[in-house]
Amino acid sequence: MDSALTSVALPLALAVVMFGLGLSLTPQDFTAIGRRPKVVLVALALQLLVLPVLCFGVVLAFDLPPLLAVGMLLLAASPGGTTANLFSHLFRGDVALNITLTAVNSVIAVVTLPVVTNIAIQYFDPADSGSLGLQFGKTLQVFAVVLVPVALGMLVRRRSAPFADRMDKPVRILSAVVLALVIVGTMLAEQDRIGEYLRQIGLPAVVFCLLSLTVGFAVPRLLGVAHRQATASAFEIGIHNSTLAIAVAVSVLGSVELAVPAAVYGVLMFPLAAVFGWLFTRNAEVEVGQAASARSR
Repeated sequence: MDSALTSVALPLALAVVMFGLGLSLTPQDFTAIGRRPKVVLVALALQLLVLPVLCFGVVLAFDLPPLLAVGMLLLAASPGGTTANLFSHLFRGDVALNITLTAVNSVIAVVTLPVVTNIAIQYFDPADSGSLGLQFGKTLQVFAVVLVPVALGMLVRRRSAPFADRMDKPVRILSAVVLALVIVGTMLAEQDRIGEYLRQIGLPAVVFCLLSLTVGFAVPRLLGVAHRQATASAFEIGIHNSTLAIAVAVSVLGSVELAVPAAVYGVLMFPLAAVFGWLFTRNAEVEVGQAASARSR
């Protein structure tokens, strides 16, 4: 991929997305974990521990080539995307919980993303693995591209909350456009092999997305978490920050092929999440109906 794109455009695109996230955050979003520790800890455990294990199983089951396998694990280690908040709003989830989870997970991912990625590189041992690892210097790059724009966005909100509120919608729209352009750019860079990549990664991406959404909803419900919070958890776990995964793959690790799983997932996750959102809503309506019927007896 062109060096100007990898060195300027992709980091700038990610900065827009993360700045937009910062505009929606306050320090209270990070302390909210103390007010609802159970659901936050369950969702974070699923995101940070269970999801990479599930992804590892999917990668082995489909016997993916090493670089695509590492790319899938890089995606799995990426935090939830800001679009999860929108889906949660549309399908009656707890948006405040989504904001808290995105805030906390984006900070934790500065540590967990390099760890998971390095473990994947060591296990699958791609041909050029010697230059792929996220060593200390590259980890600092991840720290900078993730947290600095978020901190700037939070600073803007602290200085002028009305301005941050006015900018929220335009920045969200710009973030969606940026994600689309990043995905298109990744696909164009690998256009000679895009058919082969889609054949290799399409079904694994679908399976991983379905597993993420299902586990994100079912496990909290089994542990007694309310329906709205479980819905928020599902979207947070199933909708990843594909822009971050692509930017790390291309700009930090220097491999477009590593970015292909995130690009494919970035396209597929939206219709799949919409179908699941509809199912979550139907499930909630059934539960309400059953509760009303039980009370009337």
